[in-house]
Amino acid sequence: MGGFMKKILSVLLILTLMLSLLAGCGKDVDSNTPTESQDGTSSPVTPVEVDFSKTDADMFTDRDSRVEYDASKAVTIKLNGTTATASSKSVKISGSTVTITEEATYVVSGELTDGMLIVDAPDTAKLQIVLSGANITSKTSAALYILEADKVFLTLADGTTNTLANGGSFTAIDDNNIDGALFSKQDLTLNGTGSLKVTSPAGHGVVCKDDLVITGGTYTVNSSLHGLDANDSVRIVNATLNIDVGKDVIHCENTDDTSKGFIYISSGTINGEAEGDGIAASAYLQIEGGSFDLLVGGGAENGTKASSGNYGGFMGGGHGGMRPGGNQNSTTTTEDTVSMKGLKAANSLLISGGNFTINSADDSVHSDVSVIINGGTFTIASGDDAIHAEDTLTITAGKIDISESYEGLEALHIDVQGGDIKLKASDDGLNAAGGTDQSDTEGGRDGMFGGGMGGGRPGGMGGHGGMSSNSNGSIKISGGTLYINSSGDGLDANGTLEISGGHTTVVGPTQGDTATLDYDKSGIITGGTFIGTGAQGMAQSFSDSEQGVIAISVGNQSAGTKIVLKDKSGKTIIEHTPELNFAVVILSSPDITKGETYSITVGSQSGEFKAS
Repeated sequence: MGGFMKKILSVLLILTLMLSLLAGCGKDVDSNTPTESQDGTSSPVTPVEVDFSKTDADMFTDRDSRVEYDASKAVTIKLNGTTATASSKSVKISGSTVTITEEATYVVSGELTDGMLIVDAPDTAKLQIVLSGANITSKTSAALYILEADKVFLTLADGTTNTLANGGSFTAIDDNNIDGALFSKQDLTLNGTGSLKVTSPAGHGVVCKDDLVITGGTYTVNSSLHGLDANDSVRIVNATLNIDVGKDVIHCENTDDTSKGFIYISSGTINGEAEGDGIAASAYLQIEGGSFDLLVGGGAENGTKASSGNYGGFMGGGHGGMRPGGNQNSTTTTEDTVSMKGLKAANSLLISGGNFTINSADDSVHSDVSVIINGGTFTIASGDDAIHAEDTLTITAGKIDISESYEGLEALHIDVQGGDIKLKASDDGLNAAGGTDQSDTEGGRDGMFGGGMGGGRPGGMGGHGGMSSNSNGSIKISGGTLYINSSGDGLDANGTLEISGGHTTVVGPTQGDTATLDYDKSGIITGGTFIGTGAQGMAQSFSDSEQGVIAISVGNQSAGTKIVLKDKSGKTIIEHTPELNFAVVILSSPDITKGETYSITVGSQSGEFKAS
């Protein structure tokens, strides 16, 4: 044996090291398993086309940010415990109920211990309410109730602290279901430089049945239901929100008009803790910038405790239970389950910038259609997928650090064009979730070992052959830097895999039915650098390449064993030290030429190998 150890890795590198022809070790597919389902129970969501070219100029009016007013013309309202006084007859006072009836600017100060401020003005009225040290509590209803007006601008006076609170129950006072400490039936804009605390132990914090706009101020919201709840849209710029709630931090949903129910955030700070979702839109979600810190559903540690009905879908449905604890053959969900996602949109989701810290029991970023990330810095821990799109996930830029996830990036189509991505997954690193072949049996690695390592197949491992597949998922990597530490497959394409640029590193385990690469139809590399290590039993190399590929079996190697690839002149092409045990090495780069011979050192052993 000593003489053998002195030799090059001839035994480890030789083509006669056949990989296991284990077609029977593939994933079992039940003919009743749902395919291409958006929520495991119904047909896919039909997306409405989203115009992501809109900017602040489209989303906010000049008046939305205007906080100035003419004090000499303003109506003053002074609250005094159980009643109030006003400087104009446009304010009707009945005990502790104060009603504004006309268009004007109103400056409110003082305290109501159990009363309401109501706006009941003509439907053409655009009026401004300035809270200047106002504290209103209603034990059984909304502290501020906007019943009728065209639009209300609620301004927080500079340097003032204000509160709106419900006392713990809601008793009907009209035909409207008032369920928030601040409840508006009309368009509502919140602005100013002061602060507002909203407390609602029996309902939502802020409810707007129309468009809710926030252009400034500092807000602290504690509620048993949603923090901010709107029907048509939520639009935020230059505001600070600290929200701790029993449901969603920000929730926007319109069940009548699919073009409404969207959320637009261009700047500001949002710190949220929720038992439901972080920021959820029934239409689209567009984030241009800002700072976000979201703890959702108790965080990633609670991920495996979520029922299968918690995954996907705007109201809680989703991946059809194909997660820890889920039933892969289930076609039903529980209506009462709670969705616990960080950022969620039923339509598409765009992130162009911002700083995100998301710790979620369910997906950290989720869309029932497509996710587009064009920038931003992300620190993610997820009990399910870190970033999930039912159709297409596109990443062009940004820094993404995923410390914990079930699957790191998942979509039917994954397109990585740029960015710096580092992820750790307990299952697949990147998963393009396609369908099954026509015979209800998966293709991919389970049908591509017909010729083993023979006959010039790229890399000498798992060539292209076996059954065909109609799986239509895809993974494309054309740029960026990816570092993938996965306990399942590194790159799992239920369809096609194509690498044309970037720098991709996959570190996989040696145990279980896992592979560094797993694709159904084809795995092609035409550019970029790929470094992969992992298990041997289910291994695939690339099916075709325009640059050289070296794929070798190296026996059982310990984590921390250095891999060095050099050309015939002694120049180092690739140097890598895997952080997990490995038995297979797959290398490709523009500096590796087909047919050329390269020397490889793995730990204390070295040998020569011809690139395919």
